[in-house]
Amino acid sequence: MFRLENAQSLLGLGLILVVCWALSEDRSRFPWRLALGAVAVQVMLVLGLFGLPGARSVVRGINAGVDGLAAATAQGTQFVFGYMAGGAQPYAVTDEGALFVFAFQVLPLILVISALSALLWHWKILKWITQGFGFVFQKTMGLGGASALAVAVNIFLGMIESPIVIRAYLDKLTRSEVFLMIVVGLATVAGSTMVAYATILREVLPNAAAHVLVASIVSAPAGVLLARIMVPEKKGQGGYFADYGSLLKYDSSIDAISKGTMDGLTVALNISAILIVFVSFVAIGNGLLSAFPDVLGAPLTIERVLGVVFAPLAWLIGVPWAEAPQAGYLLGVKLMLTEFIAFIQLGGVPAEAMTERTRMIMTYALCGFANIGSVGITVTGMGVLMPERRAEIIGMVWKALLAGFLATCMTAAVVGAMPRELFGL
Repeated sequence: MFRLENAQSLLGLGLILVVCWALSEDRSRFPWRLALGAVAVQVMLVLGLFGLPGARSVVRGINAGVDGLAAATAQGTQFVFGYMAGGAQPYAVTDEGALFVFAFQVLPLILVISALSALLWHWKILKWITQGFGFVFQKTMGLGGASALAVAVNIFLGMIESPIVIRAYLDKLTRSEVFLMIVVGLATVAGSTMVAYATILREVLPNAAAHVLVASIVSAPAGVLLARIMVPEKKGQGGYFADYGSLLKYDSSIDAISKGTMDGLTVALNISAILIVFVSFVAIGNGLLSAFPDVLGAPLTIERVLGVVFAPLAWLIGVPWAEAPQAGYLLGVKLMLTEFIAFIQLGGVPAEAMTERTRMIMTYALCGFANIGSVGITVTGMGVLMPERRAEIIGMVWKALLAGFLATCMTAAVVGAMPRELFGL
């Protein structure tokens, strides 16, 4: 059933496209066919998982798979850290909630999923899936073979792995294709972090694993569209053919597991360091703001400031105005800090303080690497792979950050425009 809340999301979708068009390098060339195709692909992907007969069984399977991975990871973590990781407690437990320790319950998942992803890539399973998505993107959105493959890889691996996969073609990519690759990398998340996000939300959002997986997949077409709007491809350029070979190779299964584990360790350590630093900075900022007088009867905090700034955007993607300040704060945290902190904050919002529909919409809006910290990662990683184009990358990365951030908001708006009954709400 179509409701006013769905029209609200459609308004947000339209305004996002208008903003990107206003910032376009060539406003005379709006890709109408791509816009219709990208939104159609998003809708079909969401309907395919949540609306088709048997979809509920697939959703249950995804959630069961994530629960199984979390349980298996818990056994390995408890073997190393014992009762600190949730194993048998040597003392009487008076607060079960205190047993959840982020470093032991969430971060180890990144190690396991990273190693598993590398193993599946070596066995060519993940490579076949990626190439399948690349073929779909190539045919439905007119991407060149190299760009289509990079977009597909971003869904499952990450924004630095994708240029490695097509490294042989990086010097042949046009400015528009490089921009597209950066935007999609910022608009999606890696498979290793998907499971971590689902674990954080599984107690507060039904079918959290399915929503997180779909969020990363359907944000790829959104990233492609907004990238093409802001930096259009010049006629007769781009579309370089790729033979779908890859420089991302492992010598054996053991080599894949070992290197995947080390890559996961790097990610986990980086996340740990970023969380410590940024949470501390927020506390410092709130301490400084406490010197100012109260505003509207409450102390001035970073959370309140971000809530005010981003509340209109939260409303536009489909969040009720009563919940928009809280949702706007989460959008601000995602952009200014990291999506990991935003997901932790979302998972900590009491059930009575946020409806399931708002929580679902925010899951899609937050599921992407578009944050200020990722700008440095992008410039560093792609600067190493494309040293001759480093200045060009630096010149477009901030625009790419905005496009990547709006791409996840566009995905949230598309989901918000669909009937809530589709998601069992």
